[in-house]
Amino acid sequence: MRRNELFTLVTLIIIVAIPVIMAIYFPSSIEIDEAKDPKTEEKENKDKEKDSKNNKGDKESNGDEIHWGVDSATYTDEEFFGCVVDNFGQPSVWGRYLGDKEGVSAGLDSTEVKLLHDNGIKILVIYNHVEDARGHDNGIAHAEEAIGMAKELEIPKGVAIFVDIEPEYPIDAAFLEGWYSTIKESDFEPGVYGVFSDDNDLLNQFSSMDKEALKNTIVWTAYPQEEITTKENAPEWSAAGPENAKVYGWQYAIDSETCNIDTNLFKGNIMEFLW
Repeated sequence: MRRNELFTLVTLIIIVAIPVIMAIYFPSSIEIDEAKDPKTEEKENKDKEKDSKNNKGDKESNGDEIHWGVDSATYTDEEFFGCVVDNFGQPSVWGRYLGDKEGVSAGLDSTEVKLLHDNGIKILVIYNHVEDARGHDNGIAHAEEAIGMAKELEIPKGVAIFVDIEPEYPIDAAFLEGWYSTIKESDFEPGVYGVFSDDNDLLNQFSSMDKEALKNTIVWTAYPQEEITTKENAPEWSAAGPENAKVYGWQYAIDSETCNIDTNLFKGNIMEFLW
């Protein structure tokens, strides 16, 4: 073989061998170069942006998620629980009362709490020992009584206590502010239940509270009223309540003939305030 032919052959071998050696010993450099491709980089950025929006949407939608539930003045034992589940469906939320009120409601106890919790149900705590909802000091006194009852049951911190204001009760904003400030300073969160219709004084008095109390009191409204339904046939959310308030619960129908319950819808926001 001539010298110039040998030189040409060696040169070709070297040219072919260099990329092979680079691929074997320096693979990361090739990957880096590929990652720097503008089209690839643009696609990755769009995918990240999309994922970010989706994650944000999931978090925002949690508050708007609707849960079906019931409330009842009847003590919940196995038989009553079975009546509700068999005829209406299993609730996510069950409203029950602090302490007995003769002729009106049976009070919640630890056995009932265990039954509901064992079935994955959160408890909405109701205080219904008010009949005259007027006066700041009166609001404080009822709040202190509710706090004492809640502590006896060992209800954990952060749970809301809903004061029951029936349509026939006289009411003023001073009572609601006394209730709010006392509960807020405790381990619990202030809530109000009632019929928040235009012709009920509760709406006007609630709306005239100071801005902090109005903004931070959790509202469970019983307006408007519709028909009792099963869980599957519950209506769309259309609760009415005070503007700029946390309207998180809607008792859309009362007094079921089958089992002694009222039926409700709750926004996901309320779940952190339940037991």
